[in-house]
Amino acid sequence: MSSVIIDLLGKSPIKPLQEHIEKTYRCTQLLGDFLKASSSNNWEQATELQAQIVDAENRADEIKQAIRASLPKFMWMPFARSDVIELLTIQDRMANKAKDIAGLMLGRKIVFPPSMTGSVQHLQGLSINAAAKAKDAINELDELLETGFSGKEVTVVQDLLNELNLIESESDAAQIEIRAHLMELESGLPPVDVMFLYRIVDLIGDIADVSQRIGNRLILLASK
Repeated sequence: MSSVIIDLLGKSPIKPLQEHIEKTYRCTQLLGDFLKASSSNNWEQATELQAQIVDAENRADEIKQAIRASLPKFMWMPFARSDVIELLTIQDRMANKAKDIAGLMLGRKIVFPPSMTGSVQHLQGLSINAAAKAKDAINELDELLETGFSGKEVTVVQDLLNELNLIESESDAAQIEIRAHLMELESGLPPVDVMFLYRIVDLIGDIADVSQRIGNRLILLASK
């Protein structure tokens, strides 16, 4: 075969997808540090961390654009171009959620009431853990392809996805508890802040939901 055809057959979006999720996951890690800084009213540190989140999100966007540009419509790949784009789009939401949370909180200098700090940190930990599991699952994708989506690697990935489902369920329960607590405190808080606090809780929980969707998309790829 000509070198052009060999190059074509050798191209795979898997490594770039893995690079992309590393950056989106980095956003969630930085968000954890941001939330700690903001809860201590350390807005100088929070500002620095928010800038790092934006930078990581921008780098993820650069990788996303590069992947899209390198996926011509007619190209040999282990799965459809549309599947790669869909997985990439879902991964991208992980970074976007983290950036939105940091932007909202920094813009209004919003902090959760002290009595809510523990439960919010718990929710944040669940979301970051879910993002980590999603990243680990994507990092197994090349091994899955080598084994033809069978054998030990399938078990490893399935275990990760089972853990993701459990974490997402815990996240849903944590959000219900936080919203109930926030409702009890509403009368003593500025109404606009209350509105934003509910939104921030939703966005933190969304990270776990997006992570689960990444896992579900991986299952769909394996089934094709």
